Order: sequence, then structure tokens, then C-alpha cells
Amino acid sequence: MTAPAVAEAGAGPQLVNEPWGGMLDLHGPAGTGPTLKAPAPLRRRRIPLPAPQGPVPGVFSCEPWGGLAAAGTALVAAAHGTSSPAGQAAIGALVRAVAARRPDLDVVEAFVDVQEPAVPAVLAGLEGPARIVPLLLSAGYHVHVDLADAAAARQDTTTGPALGPDIRLVRVLARRLREAGLRRRDRVVLACAGSTDARAVEDCGRTARMLGELIGRPVTAGFISAAQPALKAAVAAERAGIARRRFRARGARVVVASYLLAPGYFASLAAGCGADAVAPPLLVPGEEPPAELVDLVLDRFAG
Repeated sequence: MTAPAVAEAGAGPQLVNEPWGGMLDLHGPAGTGPTLKAPAPLRRRRIPLPAPQGPVPGVFSCEPWGGLAAAGTALVAAAHGTSSPAGQAAIGALVRAVAARRPDLDVVEAFVDVQEPAVPAVLAGLEGPARIVPLLLSAGYHVHVDLADAAAARQDTTTGPALGPDIRLVRVLARRLREAGLRRRDRVVLACAGSTDARAVEDCGRTARMLGELIGRPVTAGFISAAQPALKAAVAAERAGIARRRFRARGARVVVASYLLAPGYFASLAAGCGADAVAPPLLVPGEEPPAELVDLVLDRFAG
């Protein structure tokens, strides 16, 4: 700040604004040097908050993802289960990645079939509230019946939706196709597990459409069990379409995107469907789980 000019005799205090918001009296009382004048107090206005919608938990904590969760709520990661050691390792890695991302949460692994511990047994061993997050790609019988019943049988327990359909899953599918060497003229079939629940079948059809939009070509859904068209039939139909196009489709192949969470029995059936190339499932043993899947699990927990 430059030196101030000398005030004329009899002049009042010389004031300058300071960056901190107050005023500096360059003279002050005789012999005392400059003095600080505090800024006028700000008038504070109360802003009324809206009334809460629904019950508010007695104890809650602010979470890093920006929401509110009842303190102590456990995340029960409910997978289908598999006898494949590779599949077990891949699912376990996803659960551990979720726990590492949110060390404040009690993250517990459970299964609806094949493996132990079963979901009801895990819930029985927990204290306090819990939220079941299905590690399932579509909302079929396991979500609507098995997990819904398990949640209804225990106080303070809720169930989140299935992981799919979701654009984050579609992005991982597209990445797996690129890793499998997808070419410009290739035809793509989405290999889905299948379900007798029409809602799960529609979920798969929607995922196929989303994948087609992302990679810029039509994608057909084929089902390994319980729904039509069967995966092998869908692959054969795409191969016939290539043959009809002849020279325009020269070099084209049929490539399968595996809409399966991890290696296992269904993944082995997809590998033998007759396609020219089959991309791996969403989770690959020995690799870090995709960040998209970790985000998705936590979003389903948040509601």
C-alpha cells in the first residue's frame, strides 16, 4: 500500500478500505499511530428449512457420496453363487473392492444359490439395519421373491434393485468387446443368462439396445436358458444374415458379448455357442473389478 498523504489540520480521520473488509484509520489518536475500525456487523437472516418427507432416522451420518444413511447399516452383497473357483474369486474381488471404497460400511458377502452363506443366514447374524444389494444383472425370481422375502422377514432390512440395466454395465460390455478384437463389420449377440420372468427378459432386451447405440450397430439378445431366442439360435441367425450380404459383409464375424457377471457354468455355455469370438464376462479373475461396477453397487446401496 502506498504512503498516505498528510491530512490537513482539523481534518477528520483518513480511512481506507482493507482487503479483510474493515477500515483502517491512518492517524488515530495523537501519538498512537494507525488504528483498525471493525466492519459493521452483518445482519443474519434465518432461512426456514422444508419439513422432512417421511420418517427421519434417529441416528444418521453424512456419507462421502452425498446421501444420508442410517448409521450402522450393513451392505449385504447377494450374488447368485457358482461352483467355479474363477467365478468365486471374481465375485469376491468385487465385494472386497466395494468394502475398500467404503471402509465405513460393514460389507458382507451372501448367496442365493450354490454357495454359502445363504442370505437369510447372513441377515440372522447381523445387528442393526441392513440393505441387500443384488449382485444380479436382471430383476428376476431371485430379486422379486428370494431376496424380497428375506428382507421382509427381518426388521430394518431393505432390498435394492438389480444392477442392470445401466449404462455403466454397457460401457464395460463395450470394453470387453474391444478387448476381444471387435471389427467394424462384425455382428454382435448379447449372451444373457435367461429367466422365466418377463421383466428380466425385457431388462436384457433393453441392455442389448443400449449396447447397440453405444457401439453403433444392432445387437441381438440371445438367452442361455429359459427364454427365447436361444443363444445358439441367435448366433446362427446372425451368421445367416452375413451369408445373405455376401460381398458387403466380407470378413464379418459373429461376436458374442457375455452379459454375465463372472465366469461359471453359463459362461462356459456361452463360450461354446458357435460364435467366432466370445468376449469375457464383466468380471475377469486376476483383474481389478471395473470401477463402474463398484460405483454401481454403492449406488444401489444408497437407493
